Amino acid sequence: MKPFLFLGTRAEDDAADGEYDAVRRYAGLTADQLQRRRLERAPLGRVDLTDWSGIILGGGPFNVSDPEASKSPTQHRVEAELRALAERVIDADFPFLGACYGVGTLGVLRGGVVDRTYTEPVSCTHITLSQAGRSDELFGVLPASFDAFLGHKEAVSRLPEGAVLLASSAACPVQGFRLGRHVYATQFHPELDVEGLCTRVDVYRHHGYFDPDEVDSLKTMAHASVVTEPMRLLPRFVELYAAG
Repeated sequence: MKPFLFLGTRAEDDAADGEYDAVRRYAGLTADQLQRRRLERAPLGRVDLTDWSGIILGGGPFNVSDPEASKSPTQHRVEAELRALAERVIDADFPFLGACYGVGTLGVLRGGVVDRTYTEPVSCTHITLSQAGRSDELFGVLPASFDAFLGHKEAVSRLPEGAVLLASSAACPVQGFRLGRHVYATQFHPELDVEGLCTRVDVYRHHGYFDPDEVDSLKTMAHASVVTEPMRLLPRFVELYAAG
């Protein structure tokens, strides 16, 4: 099997390693089968799509809607690299699953708009699939409605031209969409479980997602939540796209 490529942007090792390990574990892949590049550490470099079964993009604290003057040189580089890659991926209709930052990366293409209209706090949120989501090859593995962990400062307020809406929540109309047949983005985190959320709450307590005094209550919320369904996206993505 050709390996899958995982792209990360988290500078904090605990969060970065936890995210990659969770994606690999839920997808049922070995480290050789899910190879990682940390874009916050080094340039993306050459990506020949024919070398890979598919690409998975993780989340992180970068937001495409951040004021341009506030973005670091690293963030500017990462955004440019991911935009160029995303354009190639869409043109080739190459298997791609962008979780969280995937919405920012894909959502600004083809006339789409990503802004601060539909922010959601760190929470366990109820997600509902659209009719297209229920019949989709990838999203169709999920139940018609389910709970997922998330927390985001930005979201899609206008879908890219030709995008298919797959999932929504009460506070955020676009929780998942597809471009072409094989290019996907989710606002929610398909890899995030209770342990992972608690780690990120500790890591990002001073990143503006929540009041630092809320750490304990957010962990209590996480432990009281039942989030079991979003993870199904990952092995299904591998099942659909693992290539010899």
